[in-house]
Amino acid sequence: MLTVIGEALVDEVLRPGAEAVAHVGGSPMNVAVGLARLGHPVQFIGRFGRDPYGTMISEHLHANSVLLPGTPDELPSSVARAVLDAEGAANYEFQLAWQLPEVLPRQLQAITLLHTGSIASMLEPGVHEVKKAVLSARGHATISYDPNYRPSIVPDQATARSWAEAFVALADVVKASDEDLQLLYPGLEPHEAARNWLALGPALVVVTQGEKGPWALARSGEASVAAPPTEVADTVGAGDSFMAALLSWIVDQELDGAQRREQLHQISQQQLAEMLRFAAAAAAITVSRPGANPPSRHELPALGVR
Repeated sequence: MLTVIGEALVDEVLRPGAEAVAHVGGSPMNVAVGLARLGHPVQFIGRFGRDPYGTMISEHLHANSVLLPGTPDELPSSVARAVLDAEGAANYEFQLAWQLPEVLPRQLQAITLLHTGSIASMLEPGVHEVKKAVLSARGHATISYDPNYRPSIVPDQATARSWAEAFVALADVVKASDEDLQLLYPGLEPHEAARNWLALGPALVVVTQGEKGPWALARSGEASVAAPPTEVADTVGAGDSFMAALLSWIVDQELDGAQRREQLHQISQQQLAEMLRFAAAAAAITVSRPGANPPSRHELPALGVR
C-alpha cells in the first residue's frame, strides 16, 4: 500500500474568453490518482468539506480507486482558481483551509511509501501533523517530497525554505521544479540548490525544467532526458503526473520500503535516466489534454516506455 498525505481541492480553471470550469485537484491528491491509474494500491489522507466541492473530491477519488479513510469535516472545501494564459500556463489564486486531523498509526502500518508536499508541507496548522506522520512512517516506508512552492500562500520565503529543508532531510526521493528552487533560493542556480538538498540526505533529487526536460542527481552522478514532443493543451497537473510516474517506477523496480533504502541510494545513472523517461512520458500525456488528467499505464507504451 502507498500513501499520499496532503491537500485536496477544486481547481476552477479560467481560460481566456471562457467561463470557469471546475476540476478536482490539489497536488498531493493528483499524485494519488496518478499512482492509482498506474496500477498501484494507494490511500489518500487529507481533508475536504461537507459541501458540493467536497462531494466532487470524494467521488473523484473513489472513481479512480483511491482509498479514502477520512470523512468530510465542517470547514469549506479548498479552492484554487487557475487562470490560464494564451499558451495554457496556469497562475493560481487560493481559498484554503488546511487543518489535518491526527493521522492514526494504523493508517501508516502496512505502507511501503509515503508521499507529501505542496501546501500541506508548509501551511499551518496542518503541516505539523504531516511532519508527525512522516516521522512515524519513515522507519518502514520510503518518503517522497515535492515542495510545489506557492509564494501567494506562504509569502515568508524563510519559513517556506525552512519547512522545505526539514522535509528534504526526512525524504528519500525529492522532486522540485526549477521554478520552485528559484523561488526558494533566489540567485542560486537550481542545479546547485538541488546539490545542496542531496547533501541533506535523500537518495535522489529530481528537477523538472519544462520543455528542457528533467534532470536528476544521485550519489552515482547526474542524468537528464529530453521532454517528449507534444502539443500542449495546458500545464495543469503536469508536475503531479511526473511525480506519480517517478514513484511508480521506483515501486516497479522494488526500491520502495525502508529496508531498501540503501539500494535506492545506490541507484545508477542509467536507472536515473530510465526513471526520468518514464516520468516525462506521463507528464507529456497530461499536458496534451486539459486539466489534471494523468495517464493510465496502458497509455505509456505509445511513447516508448512501460
